[in-house]
Amino acid sequence: MEEQPIIIKRKKKIVAGHHGGSWKVAFADFATAMMAFFLVLWLTATASPEQKLAVEGYFKDPVGFMEGGASSPVDLGGSASVINEATQDIESNPVQIQDEVVDQLADTLEQRRMQQLFQQLQERIEQNDTLQEFKDQLLIDITDEGLRVQIVDRSGRPMFDSGRDELKYYSQDILFELASTLGSVNNKLSITGHTDATPFRGRPGYTNWELSSDRANTARRALVAGGVRMEQIARVVGLSDSVLFEKNNPTAPVNRRISIIVLNKKAADSIETGAGRSDQPVIDLTQPSEEEQQEASDRLESGDWFQEREQPAPGDLNW
Repeated sequence: MEEQPIIIKRKKKIVAGHHGGSWKVAFADFATAMMAFFLVLWLTATASPEQKLAVEGYFKDPVGFMEGGASSPVDLGGSASVINEATQDIESNPVQIQDEVVDQLADTLEQRRMQQLFQQLQERIEQNDTLQEFKDQLLIDITDEGLRVQIVDRSGRPMFDSGRDELKYYSQDILFELASTLGSVNNKLSITGHTDATPFRGRPGYTNWELSSDRANTARRALVAGGVRMEQIARVVGLSDSVLFEKNNPTAPVNRRISIIVLNKKAADSIETGAGRSDQPVIDLTQPSEEEQQEASDRLESGDWFQEREQPAPGDLNW
């Protein structure tokens, strides 16, 4: 039997060369992503609270944001500058948004929150039996200062007895129900008392000014008891009949009312700034003039300051 030849196949092993520069592309992408990440962190740390609020509102609802204000937080059409112009010798500034744009965005967001609170109050009035019963005495609107809720008198259903500052039981229930909603917001509150033009003749020296102020304070106490925080109260005033609801009928019951305003930030800041300490120097009217100081010094040196004063006769006034 003829032997078969043995055939040996040898495979030539080729050692792989260098794997190329693809890793550099991946590393560059990683480095770019990390740079963008740290840039976002840096911008977040340097942004003001108003800017953060504006950006947050845009990402929460871009459609509503475009309807209410600018089309984007940074409008390249000229309303905001992304980077200030700089030469090669001057380091460029970080991203900046003009103050006017920030104020506009903040006002837009606050206006939307007021609209949401307006809807919440309307829904609560419709769902709550107490408020539903007296909804014809509740007037809600949005003013320049914020959301205003007015509780007005109706014929045969006043909030207070005539000439008194004690709440009727149903008026107290209305304020308690409103307090649960008003106390859930962070805005400051303004409470104003109004009367009609009928003069108060209850006791001497007590007028509609005192009555409207006392009624406003009574409403404040009821709101605080119902859930409004003490620090929320920014202003409590009485306006008597100086701001009538129906000017053509000064004695109409609707003129007797309590007005509660959920103040926007601009109105709250205005109250705080107006009542706070001014940066302007204060003129001390009690400080004596130079002539008065010199005269007092001369009298002190001459001894004329010491004079016996006559005692008042019995029954005379000694002011």
